[in-house]
This record gives sequence, C-alpha cells and structure tokens, in this order.
Amino acid sequence: MAEWSELLAELVEARGTELNRYGFLLCGNRSEGADLFQDALVRVFTHPKGGWTVRDVEGYVRRTMLNRYLDQYRRAQRLRLLLPRLSGGPQAEVVPDHGEGADRRLDLLAALDTLTPRQRVCVVLRFYEDLTVAQVAHRMRLSEGTVKRHLSDASSRLSARLSARMSAGWSGLEGPAHVSTGGNR
Repeated sequence: MAEWSELLAELVEARGTELNRYGFLLCGNRSEGADLFQDALVRVFTHPKGGWTVRDVEGYVRRTMLNRYLDQYRRAQRLRLLLPRLSGGPQAEVVPDHGEGADRRLDLLAALDTLTPRQRVCVVLRFYEDLTVAQVAHRMRLSEGTVKRHLSDASSRLSARLSARMSAGWSGLEGPAHVSTGGNR
C-alpha cells in the first residue's frame, strides 16, 4: 500500500504540471484537463501493479488520459448525430460550445425516459450503436416490422419532446454554435 501511495505522490510532484498541461492540450480547457488528469490517476491507481517506476506510471497515465478524452469525444459526436435524427428534423451538423453539452445530454436522457423499455433499446441500438433495423431485430429477437414500429413510436415521442425543447431555444444554440443542414444520409 505504501509503495503505490509513494509512487503516486512522486508522480504528481515530479510530473503533475506536465500531465495537467497535457490534459489542457487535449481538452483545450484547464479545468477539463485537470479533471482528465485526476480521472486517469484514479483509473491507473485503482489496481496498481508492483515494480512500476514513475516513468512507467506516467506512460500509463498519459495513455489513460488520451483514451478517456477520445471516449468523451466519441460520446459527444454520437450525441450530436443522434439528437437531430431523433427529433425528426433535417440532418444538421451542430458544432456546440463547451457549455451546452450537459444540458443537451440531460434533455436527451429526459426524452429517452419517456419511452417504453423496448422503444428505448431499439433507439439506442439503432442510433447510438448504429445498427441496421435487421441487426436490431436479430439482437432483440424481434421481427423487423416490430422493430420499425418501436422506432416509429419512439421517434414520434422523441420528436415531440425534443422539438418542443429546440423551438424553445435549446441552451447554447443562440451563442457561438454553428448549424448547417447537410445532405441526405
């Protein structure tokens, strides 16, 4: 126990500033970069291995920071692609500012909570996992027609919920966000 805590203290003292800067460069925001660094420390030191050096641990922490950042980015990308598809509107590419993401996620989660469990699973598999209707049907052991019905019902419900929110002025869209309607997809 003492070995890993000493290693952690040594890492933070010797390389903490550099790792925080690395987080900042990844995120473009100091507080998000610091959070990324802290998350990586927790992940790496949750199950420490013996015989590590500060250099070894720094490599693991850097890789963990990169993976966590990419995971967050992918989630944000999926959310940006998912919301217009679920609202029934035209495909739009939204480049949001950093503040709107949490509000949009909460709105989407609240809208998803209005769905039945099967509708929700169909929506998540179809739009978040990007499976075809046939793949969703196979995974859920339903007919394609049943999946299409669930998706249609879910789309109506989500469209009503999210369109009302968007027409009321989705937080963050009035500011520096850029919206452009894309082609058919």
